[in-house]
Amino acid sequence: LAKAYFVGQRLVKDAAPAPADRVAFAWKEPDAPLRRTTLFAEHQKRTKKIVPFAGWEMPVWYASTMEEHRAVRQAAALFDVSHMGTFEISGEHATDFLDFATTNYAKWSRDGESFYSYLLDPDGDIIDDIMVYRLSRTRYLMVVNAANEAKDWAWLNLVNDGKAVTDRDVPQRRVLIPATLRDLKDPRWGAERRVDVAFQGPKSRDVLLKLLDPAERQRLKAMKRTGCGEYTLAGLPVVIARTGYTGESIGFEIFVHPDRAPELWNAILAAGQPHGATIAGLGARDSLRTEAGLPLYGHELAGPHNISPLGAGFGSYVKLHKPFFIGKAGLLKQEAARDKVIVRFAVPGKGAKPVRPGDPVASARGAFIGVVTSSVVDGEGRQVGLAYVQLKAAKPGPVAIFPLPGEKDRDEIVPPTKLGEKARTLLPVQAEIVERFPKRADSLDMVRTEGQIALEMID
Repeated sequence: LAKAYFVGQRLVKDAAPAPADRVAFAWKEPDAPLRRTTLFAEHQKRTKKIVPFAGWEMPVWYASTMEEHRAVRQAAALFDVSHMGTFEISGEHATDFLDFATTNYAKWSRDGESFYSYLLDPDGDIIDDIMVYRLSRTRYLMVVNAANEAKDWAWLNLVNDGKAVTDRDVPQRRVLIPATLRDLKDPRWGAERRVDVAFQGPKSRDVLLKLLDPAERQRLKAMKRTGCGEYTLAGLPVVIARTGYTGESIGFEIFVHPDRAPELWNAILAAGQPHGATIAGLGARDSLRTEAGLPLYGHELAGPHNISPLGAGFGSYVKLHKPFFIGKAGLLKQEAARDKVIVRFAVPGKGAKPVRPGDPVASARGAFIGVVTSSVVDGEGRQVGLAYVQLKAAKPGPVAIFPLPGEKDRDEIVPPTKLGEKARTLLPVQAEIVERFPKRADSLDMVRTEGQIALEMID
């Protein structure tokens, strides 16, 4: 009964008592001081715009968000994403563990490929969205959100040890033979430690080719989107993956030893200068991913609206034909009741009042249809964003977004029917629901439709 799946399993689940040692996973984020990446000193040399983010002190921008956004679209830019969690799943049963614990099909991947996936709890709620890189059948890297790193690590170990409640209906289910899990940011792993640095944009490959050993250049040129492999870059042992979070067709994530990250950072910047490459902070990272229609945990995934992978528009990374993965039954129950989906919107022209997460969205006829989840200014100075709206309203066309006033001004706002002298009311920003994933002239291989998006971009 402990097997992940066999035909007739639910019919005989009462043949053995439910295990007494299983733990229902619960997580409370511990209070911890802000941390700094090994690139912090490099940031201090170039900007004072450093803020707390996901438990780390991180740069928001160096020149400006708009300039850095444009640099990624026109040339290339380097991002410090070494605050994100980097785990290794290895051993003869690593693939079986990933198929049990995540929504995508690990067995379908090949050596040198990567895939986007989710960690769900037994009720189908999102624990995190993840990227998995297959270096071999017995060795995978997993990248998780910085804000969820400790939670993900606790959950994965509880599952791997066979101690977690993984299914409400068949409580006996567990991992039969554990994989080997390592947190590659942990100092005890010495030379094998790895953190992530992202280099994104159309000129990024040209720059990296200058830093590769000659024998490895052709291999990088031939790397397809979502590909990955081990290389020597600027004399350093690294894993390079053609993935990212910007929507760019050409972009890479580089896994390097944390102590060597500053050396790699400066080598890439020096090699990239003739190509117009620069550095970019969190502001551009957010504007790029929003412009590209990519979800962010806490906004378009989970968060206050408990948005599921299918509600986020990424159901193709949840393999519902898999006999079992943790959270499958709960997710199907949620899906039966789901009535909203994430859409992308744009505000025509420039100079409109800023819209923010939580602002209500109305149809062209004034009916409430949903709320804004993300909104940014793109590299051309236009507002673009994502909203969670009713399924029946999730089609291209005009909408109205009402920018809510601040807390201190809310009592002054009245409906139009009560307008009088000196009274104030809300005026909408006219916007338009547009295609979820934008077509770009220099990136025509980007996915055109929901369910086909090439989420090799997501980290």
